[in-house]
Amino acid sequence: MYKLVSCRGRHAVLKGQSCFRPSLTKFHLASGAVCQKSVFKNPPKEVLQMPLCNFKPEEYKGMSKEHMMDIRRQYCNPMTMKVTYYKKPVFLHQGYMQWLWDVDGKRYLDMFAGVATVSVGHCHPKVTAATEQQLKKLWHTTNIYVYPPLHEYCEKLASYLPDPLKVIYLTNSGSEANDLAMLMARLHTGNFDIITFRGSYHGGSPQALGLTSDGAYKYPIANGLGCTNTMCPDVFRGLWGGSHCRDSPVQTIRECSCAQDHCMANEQYIKQLKETFATSVPTRIAAFFGEPIQGVGGAVQYPKNYLKEAYKLVRERGGICISDEVQTGFGRTGSHFWGFQGHDVIPDMVTMAKGIGNGFPMGAVVTTPEIAASFAKGIHFNTFGGNPMACAVASSVLDTIKEDGMQQNSLHVGTYLMTELAKLRDIYEIIGDVRGKGLQIGVEMVTDKVNRDPLPPEAMSAIFEDIKDMGVLIGKGGLFGQTFRIKPPMCITMEDADFFLAVFNKSIYNYMEKR
Repeated sequence: MYKLVSCRGRHAVLKGQSCFRPSLTKFHLASGAVCQKSVFKNPPKEVLQMPLCNFKPEEYKGMSKEHMMDIRRQYCNPMTMKVTYYKKPVFLHQGYMQWLWDVDGKRYLDMFAGVATVSVGHCHPKVTAATEQQLKKLWHTTNIYVYPPLHEYCEKLASYLPDPLKVIYLTNSGSEANDLAMLMARLHTGNFDIITFRGSYHGGSPQALGLTSDGAYKYPIANGLGCTNTMCPDVFRGLWGGSHCRDSPVQTIRECSCAQDHCMANEQYIKQLKETFATSVPTRIAAFFGEPIQGVGGAVQYPKNYLKEAYKLVRERGGICISDEVQTGFGRTGSHFWGFQGHDVIPDMVTMAKGIGNGFPMGAVVTTPEIAASFAKGIHFNTFGGNPMACAVASSVLDTIKEDGMQQNSLHVGTYLMTELAKLRDIYEIIGDVRGKGLQIGVEMVTDKVNRDPLPPEAMSAIFEDIKDMGVLIGKGGLFGQTFRIKPPMCITMEDADFFLAVFNKSIYNYMEKR
């Protein structure tokens, strides 16, 4: 389980590309281990053909790029500049399905979907039509009145969830949903303490920041009191892991000596959770929050039975189990509509946002009738949550996912992407891990496969910029910014996947050549 395999130079064939046949030369790692480095005689092709698109964007006639940047620096909060992607920013103008165009008319394949948010595609015709129809009827009212879109949507969303998860409260964002879930959990249990994983991200509001366990998002102020982080059961970067741990088409490169149906890594991580119970929280707790696959954390996956055992331990201590489906929900993982279903568990509460509205601001908390009744002891009011526009958009999104077979497409294209990315992992020593399910994919970059040290930020940025310059947009994540995040709209095709793979391969090759 714990031993890491040595690096090996290999070759692989990508669809539509010539076979790479690297010669192998030995080099010494800082650890003293000997590895083999690939020196390619036949580099990737220089010209990469982007798949055709029959949509023609409008000509851009707005303000100049220079003027936009002046406004961004002068009038927008400095945080806006701090989170701006790329040294040479992308100035977006229009989008359609999996494609984006900048103000100069350059087309990009969107493999990040606005941080896993554009679930069915930019300006999807079905969603656009539903939005326009509702726009002509009623923009806004609140749930102090009874209006059809709210009730039609709640009934439809409930049909996608197993019993007893049938009571819905609509919000405007994932952070707000998680704030509300914390409140509900504490009211229902009468307990206060909440446990989350290290490396997790559950939002940026003052309360949700306590759930979030990533130093980059922390401020030197009190936030999220009563939240405790436990060790993340990361089978690639963590202390324990093997080659059969996770529910993914691709396993880690770590060797495994576990007997069949027995995961030693899972045992060790559960021991760590038990230690957290014994040392860091009272005997009775309010809740446990967990993403089925960590999103911002870098598509981190856990041992197959971890959540099932963790849920049991939490419930024994009076807590409820909350699944944060902000990035894993609505068919993105392919095999199931909800990420928790891949772990064979039923949580007591589910929070969701992002893909729920294909980019329209919306979130939700779904729970049981019993927990919802505890919340009704006081008054909670949300001005915009569940407004007619949001409900019409979200209802159309559910219909589109089903009618267009997007969950099945996520499984089909996502599995292909991961399988092919794993071949690149076996070629390049700086690709340490490929993981995920469906179109929730992470590629973790390392200095070498033995030590698994994160690839430095400047190296990540160089590859990141190169990918963008070749016409593909992806994301970054992980505690050290060492993981490329691939979470495209669920409408992408196999042809798109091949184009991305060719671009990604070329960008890694370019970096290795310069290094």
